[in-house]
Amino acid sequence: MPNKQLPSKPCVVCGRPFSWRKKWERDWENVKYCSKKCAAEGARQARAEKRKI
Repeated sequence: MPNKQLPSKPCVVCGRPFSWRKKWERDWENVKYCSKKCAAEGARQARAEKRKI
């Protein structure tokens, strides 16, 4: 499938768009982050939110 036809969505941390990958085929609905770095930052932000409450 050519890259232009692949679905994409924005990263919840950095906002950068990222494209569908074969390894995300079964879990595309739950993918939120474009990279491991953004996933770590998202977890860090979630922990910080829990501490505020």
